Amino acid sequence: MAWFTILSTSCVLLCTSLGYLVYIVYDHRRKINELRRQGVPMPKEWNWVTGHLLVLQKYVDRIPPDAAVAFAMRDLSQEYADTEVFLMDVWPVYPALLTLFGPETITEVCNKYNLPKTNVAASSMKPVAGGPNLISMNGDEWKYWRSLFNPGFSTGAMLNNMPHIVDSALVFREKLIESIGKGMVLLDELTTKLAMEVILKVTLDDDSNYQRSPHVLPTALGRILRWHSFWDPRVLLHPLRPFIQSYNGYVIKNYIRKELEKRFDEIKAKSSLDALHRKPKDIKSVTTLALEAYLEEQQTKNGAPKKDVLDERFVTYATSQIRLFLFAGTDTSSTMMVYIYHMLAKHPDWLGKLRNEHDEIFGRDPADAAGLLKDKPSLLNSCKLTLAFIKETLRLYAPAGTVRAGILGMTVTDLQGNEQPMQYAGANILHQALHINPRVWPRPREFLPERFLVAPGHELYPDPTAFRPFEQGPRNCIGQTLVWNELRVVVILTCRDLEIRDAYDDFDAMKQQQMSTRGRWKTSLFRQPIKTVHGDRAYQTDSGGLHPVDGYPCYVKWTNEG
Repeated sequence: MAWFTILSTSCVLLCTSLGYLVYIVYDHRRKINELRRQGVPMPKEWNWVTGHLLVLQKYVDRIPPDAAVAFAMRDLSQEYADTEVFLMDVWPVYPALLTLFGPETITEVCNKYNLPKTNVAASSMKPVAGGPNLISMNGDEWKYWRSLFNPGFSTGAMLNNMPHIVDSALVFREKLIESIGKGMVLLDELTTKLAMEVILKVTLDDDSNYQRSPHVLPTALGRILRWHSFWDPRVLLHPLRPFIQSYNGYVIKNYIRKELEKRFDEIKAKSSLDALHRKPKDIKSVTTLALEAYLEEQQTKNGAPKKDVLDERFVTYATSQIRLFLFAGTDTSSTMMVYIYHMLAKHPDWLGKLRNEHDEIFGRDPADAAGLLKDKPSLLNSCKLTLAFIKETLRLYAPAGTVRAGILGMTVTDLQGNEQPMQYAGANILHQALHINPRVWPRPREFLPERFLVAPGHELYPDPTAFRPFEQGPRNCIGQTLVWNELRVVVILTCRDLEIRDAYDDFDAMKQQQMSTRGRWKTSLFRQPIKTVHGDRAYQTDSGGLHPVDGYPCYVKWTNEG
């Protein structure tokens, strides 16, 4: 009798669970079907069971298995050039989203209405940032914490940090020189260590020397990222993922707390906030400036003396922001450095132009540039060809996109003038498609840095709202000034006497030789997987910062070696 009761109860629970699951699926698909009946642009192959998952898979199958799924979406977007808006229902992998790749609709969402970030942004970033952060926050909470950290990333603060950037770039240069004549090197590994060293110094005033020795923070963050994905269920559902990410998050949290306490003790050692303002440190980190602003704001608001103990609220929120800065600052800068070198190798005419520009501004001896940049950081602004080259690289290799939530009663206007509702679907801002949109970018797939040098009215002059590697509007990237400076400095200090060439042919041949019998059998059975995206072997992968595939194997040599 007892077994019958247990069995019947289990069956009831199972049937109830299945019934609830069926209801959830039906309710979601019903809403999408209603949008479909209203004429919202979307792939016709939608169905009640899989939504558009099979449609997306069809395009994913046309690119390498590890390529960024944004490339599949970019290819799909070409079918909607008449609207530049289409809905994709890939739930439950991701919420239903209107994909936008026209500057007008994107400006509506990000600039005019500044729609909030989605709940998915918070959940997907939590393992990385550990809590509420500037990517996932909304409303007054976001405004408050953004205002605290803005001074640390201001143009003036970043110019003050130029000596740190130059010193780290010189170490990077030494690492490149050390690899000459020693075979293949993975460039992404070198640029990642450089970018992490810089962001550690700028945010925490941490002299990590990470390019030369291991460091606990990057090691722990790297483990979190290796077990992280924004969409891949094979990673997200792995039973070990929560434990690994939780432990390494604990390591990062403890380290950052100790650094915050050091900065707090430095501030507390001063007689008062007024005295602190009269005798500032020469160069203050992002965290120090934020902590000073927070303490001053608390004192002004409460009229009370400063606390002798570090505020726990500040520690919790600041730790999440610092983790975000370490992740975003490293991934974006390091990835873009690789692709700048990639494009320099592919366009020797522009490499020559940049070398001539650097000779004119810094003198013919490359060794003089570092000292000049430290003494007069504003010289960066004279390197207009260098900046144009970097911008065009970021146009073709966009580092990221953004997702915004829908709001009841909100609509966006497609290219045909139709109002598309956003009460149930959010917005996917697809930079990869926007940056090659032929309506706004003449000769969009050509590498033409001059488009960022010509005057308004020229046929190549870009629509300013169409170039968004760091987004635009109130929620643009807080650290973009640091990235622009870092990229220019690295190019200036390396491109005149060093050359980098990709080694993918040799790398692939080496991997073929090392392939096991089982691997050869799989290849013969399923055929060789696709290895390029539109002919580009150095495609971006579905990692946090869209890193180059296989770490970008390359050879480094002196310019005069021939």
